[in-house]
Amino acid sequence: MPKPTESIKRLLVSAILASAFLGSTAQADSYEDALSSARRGDTPQLMQLIARGVDPNTVDAQGSTLLILAAREGNLDTVKELLKHRPKVSLRNAAGDSALMLAVLKGEIAIVDVLLEAGAEVNHDGWTPLMYAAFEGRAEIVDRLLARGADVGALAPNGSSSLMLAARNGHIDVVRRLLKTGADLDQKNDAGFTAESWALDNGNTDIAGLLRAERSRRQAAGAR
Repeated sequence: MPKPTESIKRLLVSAILASAFLGSTAQADSYEDALSSARRGDTPQLMQLIARGVDPNTVDAQGSTLLILAAREGNLDTVKELLKHRPKVSLRNAAGDSALMLAVLKGEIAIVDVLLEAGAEVNHDGWTPLMYAAFEGRAEIVDRLLARGADVGALAPNGSSSLMLAARNGHIDVVRRLLKTGADLDQKNDAGFTAESWALDNGNTDIAGLLRAERSRRQAAGAR
């Protein structure tokens, strides 16, 4: 068999390089398309990409998974379909936020429910879903998290408890729910605030009064 000429060799090398380039370009396009689909809630396109080999745990530059992006944007159907592919449901991004945390932050109750059913982690270090719910005054979500064993005594990086955050921001319904769990009334955060003093500092006198009444009730119960 005759040896290929130099020109034929160059054509073969060029074809191989072009194929590799087009393959890498296609992979890059698939990656960007997957992230975009999760953000936009384009479930059919995202499922097609996953069927073609895109990893369900793909992350963007900030470490947000497809599930985190879909939950953050309130894309319930996309979240449900992604969960069928068994992604790592409790992964957190560079900011420390999980899909559940961002769904809580945005008040996406239906997404919170499906993530909890899928086993999303409720208790972990740093900020937690309960802290986000308390901060935003998401009373219904607080109920769901407490039912799943959310730790009322957990402290945020600044030393604040969920009760402190709810009291600071004037969310009296959340404060009432947390008090029923026996939440600590005297815990202080890094700034030296208790739930009561932080409520007063922000003009939430009704919550401060509620906390004082609860302290008196506990003292009376302990004296019996």
